[in-house]
Amino acid sequence: MFKKLWSNKPLIGLVIFSIIVAFLNPRFLSMANILNVLRQTSINSIIAIGMTFVILTGGIDLSVGSILAFCGAVMAYLLNSGLNPLLALIITLLLGTIFGFFNGFLVSVMKLQAFIVTLVTMTFLRGATLVFTDGKPITVRDGGMLFENIGDGYLFNIPIPIYIMVFLFIGGHYLLAHTKFGRYTYAIGGNEEATKLSGINVNVIKIWVYGTCGALAALAGVITTSRLFSAQPTAGTGYELDAIAAVVLGGTSLAGGVGKVTGTALGAIIIGVLGNALNLLDVSSYYQMMIKALVILIAVLIDKKSNK
Repeated sequence: MFKKLWSNKPLIGLVIFSIIVAFLNPRFLSMANILNVLRQTSINSIIAIGMTFVILTGGIDLSVGSILAFCGAVMAYLLNSGLNPLLALIITLLLGTIFGFFNGFLVSVMKLQAFIVTLVTMTFLRGATLVFTDGKPITVRDGGMLFENIGDGYLFNIPIPIYIMVFLFIGGHYLLAHTKFGRYTYAIGGNEEATKLSGINVNVIKIWVYGTCGALAALAGVITTSRLFSAQPTAGTGYELDAIAAVVLGGTSLAGGVGKVTGTALGAIIIGVLGNALNLLDVSSYYQMMIKALVILIAVLIDKKSNK
């Protein structure tokens, strides 16, 4: 019984924390605030889905925030150049995928450490974004209905980013739980050498895992640019830490091979609820950073205990 409850610790933690916050501030459970939390969470959730795949292989991707910023800037530039919004979206997603492929190639084929590779990509793309934008926001003059709705639209009074988030969580869960790609992803994280000896092309799987992560970061960049109707050169700063925190809080092991997208969904919501609760309780943003850091530390300690 206790073991079963322990396996659902992210859900238990979310319920307990929500009850405490609702008691301290009744506005927390209002429908408007719940939708606001989910909308705010959608960006981190989309990035965290890709991060889940990467961490399941035993890797890490620190470049997602910079990919978000650069791809968001490219999307704004393409739209202002008069390109069809759908074509601009496809190009932007492909660009994010290419960045992910590049990370995956260096990690899998060149045998470089994921931490170093993605740290380099993060720094390079952050500088490239500042150069591309000249350090100034790129305001979108006319993005068309597709671009406007993807980040700022509503369907049945529910923000469209929430639909995108839910769809991707369902797709990510299906991919991991019911496809060969998902089984191979788990296998690599569990024992890469054994997976390689069993005849599975580990390099190809890793490249696609990082490519998926890059594509989802690019999508998050498009949604962010759409919501603000401009591309900010500093967009996505620190988002990689929130994504990693969501994945770890959701029960995915940093050692790889253990975890679920459903857990990541709970982890992302916990991060979103935490931020929203601290805002409702008028906690200073300086203290919020400290509290988030402690939450991540606790999650890592729990992860280590679970592995033992």
